[in-house]
Amino acid sequence: MGYTKDQLLARLKELQIDFAQYEHPIVLTVEAQAKYVGDKGGGLSKNLFLKDKKSRFYIVSALADTKVDMKVLSQRLGLGKGGIRMAPEESLGEILQVPLGCVTPFAVVNESARHVSLLLDKGFKTQEHCFFHPLSNDTSISLHANDLDKFLKSIGREAAYVDLEANPPVGKDQPPDLAAFVPSGSTILSDPAEKAIPLQGHAETSVSADKKSTATADAVKTAKVPVAVKNVKEKSVVSPHRPSVFSDAELLVEEILNKTSSLVLSEIKEDFIRQHGEHLGTVVADNIRKRLSSDFKSLAVMFKNTAYAQGFYAGTHHHRKPL
Repeated sequence: MGYTKDQLLARLKELQIDFAQYEHPIVLTVEAQAKYVGDKGGGLSKNLFLKDKKSRFYIVSALADTKVDMKVLSQRLGLGKGGIRMAPEESLGEILQVPLGCVTPFAVVNESARHVSLLLDKGFKTQEHCFFHPLSNDTSISLHANDLDKFLKSIGREAAYVDLEANPPVGKDQPPDLAAFVPSGSTILSDPAEKAIPLQGHAETSVSADKKSTATADAVKTAKVPVAVKNVKEKSVVSPHRPSVFSDAELLVEEILNKTSSLVLSEIKEDFIRQHGEHLGTVVADNIRKRLSSDFKSLAVMFKNTAYAQGFYAGTHHHRKPL
């Protein structure tokens, strides 16, 4: 089970990291987030979850107005012009353990994301503070880049700030400048019916100046039917039907019970009992409803999407046996 929002915020407080917290409705785009925190100053972030052809994963976190060209980024990583793409939606839960629209640098706190490479926009360093989702997109927190560094260092990570708009030449005598950030290890998942993850919070595609990349990103945001994976070959990878919280009803129920019991235990403290007395049950129930409602909605949506994707995959890859 991955970190929860409350556990992450508690960790930041333990590290004496100064941050401001803003609760708001669930948001899926930077534009939507800006309605609630855009007047607070500082830089909003857009976050990509990417995958290369060897099933190695990357989080690229940039300022909202930074132009990230996927084609150029792929070359700078030494992966060729088309070596990276948006990661499949299913890997959000499997690896980052966050809901759709909630890609964030803080997701690398989870053990399942230990091999995910994290690239940060050097522009964050120029901001008084920057906004990120703390593993849940019903909340935004703002903090200085130095404090993000402090958090990353506490989990054994070194912050890597790069110029994401640079386009240095790559050739025989000019090796790719970001090759060192390609993960040496990887968490391999198969892609039964990949549905690329939209850029967290960016309604207009600024991922790539390349027309093909832009068209693909636009198609991803409007697609309602998962796209079948082309050239699916047998690989020594995890089965597409490997049980997960998003594909197994029993695991989903267990996740819900774990989240609920964890929150109940955190609420029932001696001072809280004294404060609310005979109304304790009502107060705790209200708090659970408020704090877990969005999490459970996200779980249900991802469970539904995973079931649909697996059914689509089964339907498109079923071959009738000859009579």
